[in-house]
Amino acid sequence: MNRLLIQNISQIATPIGNKAIHGTAMDNIKIYNDAAIYCENDIIRKVGSTAEVLASVGSCSDINVIDASGKCVVPGFTDPHTHFLFGGTRADEFISRLEGVPYLDLLRQGGGIVNTMQKTRAMSCDELYNAGKKTLQNMIKQGFTTIEGKSGYGLDFTTEINMLKTMKKLHDNLPVSLKTTFLGAHAVPPEYKNDSDGFIDFTIKKVLPEVAKENLADFCDIFCEQGVFSIAQSEKLLLAAQKLGLKSKIHADEIVSTGGGGLAAKINATSADHLLAVSASDINKLANSKTIAVLLPLTAFCMRKDFAPARKMIDKNCAIALASDFNPGSCYSYSSALILALAVINMHMTINEALTAITLNAAAAIDEAAICGSIEAGKKADILILEKPDYRFLVYHTGINIIEHVIKDGQLLF
Repeated sequence: MNRLLIQNISQIATPIGNKAIHGTAMDNIKIYNDAAIYCENDIIRKVGSTAEVLASVGSCSDINVIDASGKCVVPGFTDPHTHFLFGGTRADEFISRLEGVPYLDLLRQGGGIVNTMQKTRAMSCDELYNAGKKTLQNMIKQGFTTIEGKSGYGLDFTTEINMLKTMKKLHDNLPVSLKTTFLGAHAVPPEYKNDSDGFIDFTIKKVLPEVAKENLADFCDIFCEQGVFSIAQSEKLLLAAQKLGLKSKIHADEIVSTGGGGLAAKINATSADHLLAVSASDINKLANSKTIAVLLPLTAFCMRKDFAPARKMIDKNCAIALASDFNPGSCYSYSSALILALAVINMHMTINEALTAITLNAAAAIDEAAICGSIEAGKKADILILEKPDYRFLVYHTGINIIEHVIKDGQLLF
């Protein structure tokens, strides 16, 4: 048995619960001072004052002990929206967009997702694996112990399946919990130019059954956006995926308001993501649903756009999560420090709300809140030890990674 004791912790800061927290209740987090955490194998068994935990543990002769004097401890972060597996990069397009070229214009010119599609299709499975491994190892250092990864840069049968199989292999081989999402409908590929309906039918009839048969994905996602896929097409695909056992996610209302957030609530999607242009009526629909609103501040920052209306959504009782949206186009970053800083400074979330959003609610956005996302007895021992004594340094030390140790499943990674 692997036994771990973290003692003399200056401060533990964590949300509490086994499901998403809605609205202003996200501000209610638990603070422990002079605290300790005891873990057996990959599970937290006891949290409390150092004296209480030591009394319950007894002899420490066969326990790995970490002295966290002067340190703060928070739950391992979850990133519930990434596109971390891809070929090539698009620095030229990134700069062009900042200089004023609209993204949808780049997409129509063969750039954007289609550009990455061509480079990803050309990669071998080994090349995909090695690229993904390097990215995930760096994301772990940013404190992400649970990560969602999407396909979507193949837009065909073979590459989409290879991407999902590669993510399953990475999950098996790396010290990270990896949830997979089939995003076959990320854009319309050249083979189906001017026939998006035909591409949706191909995806439903040819690709989805294989994804479900081989158990390659937990979720199905679609880019529901003007000029890409409509509300009707999105609903058709996601309901077909639900019939095959895949839960739903939606890229919703990123560029213009199309009603994607409302559709997510209607079909009981696990999450609606982006929401920069979400309407007031769809905010109300999300607030009255179990669908998590996943906000991506790095993307708005990198695209020089207005941020998603986090404050309005929280005040209306939505459950908010934060994610990176790491991808080769609009957001080539997975900085947890910058995500938190933008959420608090630019999106007017409180530091407590932001911590809840990147831990427990982020876990809920991939249906993992029952097992991770907080520091509580019975949860997975996914724990971050900060080099500072107070969790507020996560934003105060703006944009700086202050994570000193990452513990995943009770094992000290670095």
